[in-house]
Amino acid sequence: MSDPSLKLPEPPAELAELSFELCTRIVNAIDADGPIPFSRYMAMALYESGLGYYVNGLHKFGAAGDFVTAPEQGSLFALALARELDRAAQALGPDWTALELGPGSGALARDVLLQLERPPARYLLLEPSAPLREVQRATLQDLPEDLRARVEWIGAPPASEFDGAIIANEVVDALPVERFGMTGSGIDQYRVTIKNGRLAWSTAPAEGRLLESVEHIVSDLAEPPGPGYVSEVCVDLAAWLATVTAPLARGLVFAVDYGYPRREYYHPDRTEGTLVCHYRHRAHFDPFFWPGLTDISAFVDFTAVAEAGRRVGLEIAGFTNQAGFVLGSGIAERLDAVTDERERIRLSGELKRLVLPGEMGEKFKLLALVRDFEHSPDAFALSDQLGRL
Repeated sequence: MSDPSLKLPEPPAELAELSFELCTRIVNAIDADGPIPFSRYMAMALYESGLGYYVNGLHKFGAAGDFVTAPEQGSLFALALARELDRAAQALGPDWTALELGPGSGALARDVLLQLERPPARYLLLEPSAPLREVQRATLQDLPEDLRARVEWIGAPPASEFDGAIIANEVVDALPVERFGMTGSGIDQYRVTIKNGRLAWSTAPAEGRLLESVEHIVSDLAEPPGPGYVSEVCVDLAAWLATVTAPLARGLVFAVDYGYPRREYYHPDRTEGTLVCHYRHRAHFDPFFWPGLTDISAFVDFTAVAEAGRRVGLEIAGFTNQAGFVLGSGIAERLDAVTDERERIRLSGELKRLVLPGEMGEKFKLLALVRDFEHSPDAFALSDQLGRL
């Protein structure tokens, strides 16, 4: 189902058929249960077996896909992360484990492993999608044998505990969210229904966990949002974080994503929320545009991630933006040591994309959480922003 008012390219017939099949399942759910919560729609659009955006086997990453992440733009971000992991590995010991959630194309895993001086005994890739596993295997196939042997794919968090690090790079933004709206009389939940043969919004009074979550957010804001204000909240964030960090006996968690601290996320001027979609390197704001072919995400409320972390037994070790993290890791020193002019120009361009405010430098944030582990990340010291949480 496409909106003709959106000036976006139409998909080829075989991909349109995939989207139509997914739409049929969504419509069947609405016919059976009435208007469905947006979180259920988003989960189906992204993860419905064989059809959802992240599990249908279509190309997602890089120039031929729908978006580009920091690891696809070069290896400097991986180098910055590897330097911080090496520091942690000194305390964790040689048998430490790395667990990467939603590893995308596998580029970050590849580049981190190549940069680490103290590689983990195991590098676990938590990836339920069979098509994405094949993409990742292709990316990692040229690793040296000693490093490739450390890589394992898993479909769920490991059952046994480990000491190590968990990496969540652009994962939290893809968790299904609820959409809510403030009214003169209370709080509405946004739902998905069918109108005139198309997917469309409907509303109903919020209740249960959604109502509790929004009331908590509003109580934490200096200036509560007024009527007409629309935004999102991930009500399942704490449950998800509890599940993925349950095996971590001792170590740290890095959450990397685009987002804001709560007071900025729910700023009075951000009246339409942060929901954003990507299709063939074009951003748009219609989550009903060709379901299964369009990425849907919401910016991350990092205050909520920190709160969820405390709830599941984690402590906050650091918070900064991507520019502060990359520069704080000492990356600029590497550029100073490069003598080849072409390589120096290439790396300088990559660094600018990572750190400039108009690129990824301020939009992306990093939150470090620890469990039973005394660790103060060096790379967070240059621009410590814990006070923003």
